[in-house]
Amino acid sequence: MIILPAIDIKDGNCVRLQKGVYETAQKVAQSPYIAAQSFAEAGAEWMHMVDLDGAKDAKLINADLIADVAKSSGLKVEVGGGIRNMGAVEYYLSRGIDRVILGSAAVKDPQLVRDAVKAFGDKIIVGIDAKEGMVQAEGWLDNSEINYIELAKRMEDVGVRTIVFTDIDQDGMLSGPNLKQLDDLAHEVSCDIIASGGVAVLKDIINLSDLDVYGAICGKAIYSGTLDLKQAIEMTRKI
Repeated sequence: MIILPAIDIKDGNCVRLQKGVYETAQKVAQSPYIAAQSFAEAGAEWMHMVDLDGAKDAKLINADLIADVAKSSGLKVEVGGGIRNMGAVEYYLSRGIDRVILGSAAVKDPQLVRDAVKAFGDKIIVGIDAKEGMVQAEGWLDNSEINYIELAKRMEDVGVRTIVFTDIDQDGMLSGPNLKQLDDLAHEVSCDIIASGGVAVLKDIINLSDLDVYGAICGKAIYSGTLDLKQAIEMTRKI
């Protein structure tokens, strides 16, 4: 299992939210560049980045900053937030981003997912954000009428190989990941699953590893100090 330390960008700052509520945004690092450098020094190979402003406004807002932070970090990077068309996908991939996350587009524009997967293969991954099992879109501000597993199956059918799953109620709360929903998802699709939301301590990493998920995104736990990133990375390499 890989560990993906996270940087969420709002108004150019590295922040964390609670349960996806934008009003709870709290700056957690002096700069995204410094945060990314610390991840690399801890031994991370991947980094997860999100343009929160872009997710809310359905367009690229902090894309130049994200691309520059990614390049300077030397890490492999996946990016989500505000990616609603092929131009946005191509913008990131042409600037060295390794994987692009389509979230709201998976719900509202599945043809974009099909086209992107056809053009770029496994560089396209889908982010599924759910609240009480129902998918949310547009930066978690828009409810849908589709269950997270049903959407995952649809994405698998169009060739998506990797899914980032977030239980919104766990995100930023340091209360542990939703192991049941993750386990159910892993048994329903053959896609690689990246768990997002709730990771607080090393035991959470162990629990996720026991589920045999592909990756775990860690954000607030790293910034708050409840999870030692270097220790978590070293442990996953031994499992």
